[in-house]
Amino acid sequence: MRILLTGGAGFIGSALVRQLIDHSEHEVLNFDKLTYAGTLTTVEKVSSSNRYRFVQGDICDGAAVRAAIEEFRPEIITHLAAESHVDRSIDGPDAFIQTNIVGTFQMLTEARRYWQTLEGAAKEAFRFHHISTDEVFGSLGDTGFFTEETPYDPRSPYSASKASSDHLVSAWGHTFGLPVLITNCSNNYGPYHFPEKLVPLMIVKALAGETLPVYGKGDQVRDWLFVEDHARALQTVFEKGQIGRTYNIGGNNEKQNVEVVNTVCSILDRLRPRADGQSYATQIGYVADRPGHDKRYAIDASRIRDELGWSPAETFDSGIEKTVGWYLANESWWRPIVEKSGADQRRGLAA
Repeated sequence: MRILLTGGAGFIGSALVRQLIDHSEHEVLNFDKLTYAGTLTTVEKVSSSNRYRFVQGDICDGAAVRAAIEEFRPEIITHLAAESHVDRSIDGPDAFIQTNIVGTFQMLTEARRYWQTLEGAAKEAFRFHHISTDEVFGSLGDTGFFTEETPYDPRSPYSASKASSDHLVSAWGHTFGLPVLITNCSNNYGPYHFPEKLVPLMIVKALAGETLPVYGKGDQVRDWLFVEDHARALQTVFEKGQIGRTYNIGGNNEKQNVEVVNTVCSILDRLRPRADGQSYATQIGYVADRPGHDKRYAIDASRIRDELGWSPAETFDSGIEKTVGWYLANESWWRPIVEKSGADQRRGLAA
């Protein structure tokens, strides 16, 4: 199939590009604006494939989206392009409204326009797959899980913008008959993660000998999903998912943030010990919490397991070991990004 993938130079998008080129016969058009968090180095190893091509473009630019769709004539549109960092959404919500809401509206408009020109089997086969987050559901207490029926209760500008985009996609399915799919995932981690996010940030700061900033008490709980498992899940959904269905994707790995940081430290202690023999955990420091920080997320991923046969291959222990090892082996990838963008600087204290 021909897959038009938005945001394919970002963290999750690039993992899906690599998955499709390495493990399928699908053709891929990577449509990406190349913002601060997007770099083509994430897909460099598959860029020479004759099944891969790249177009630089903005999802908010309807004409650019239309041109890419009409030239490539996709059977699947997988929409991953988004502003995604909660802290940045606190400092500057406008970019999140534009990209995540207006951009999704433009994608839906052009997808519908194209879909209406199709006939027969081509029209039947077409899918618009929107990739979203578990943060749209708000915060859980000490027990329970997010299911596909959990009411939306977003708490940050980021999650509110993603909730809005989910509702737009669902509405285009109900009102216009556009064949849509939605997936909501838990916290991703793995190779090529932009170094402002928790796991790579801790690695970068640990190696620099800096304080490892843990928000509040570090007792916030997240379900951790290895990004390559997520990419497999996305392929499974657009290949086999039921039109109009939402699928939650989780890693079955609930961890407190401070536990994640301590695990990263213990792996670094073993793979690249400090010169003074002390543990990297001695660098942990507790800092002011993020405004409105959700306490706990946890995904019930039984629907995608039972209906589509997907389950994560990586445990948290195996996935985090691979992740830390990758960052140690690929310092030439992340260090220029940190130096250029200030990705290791604290954001999100505007409130």
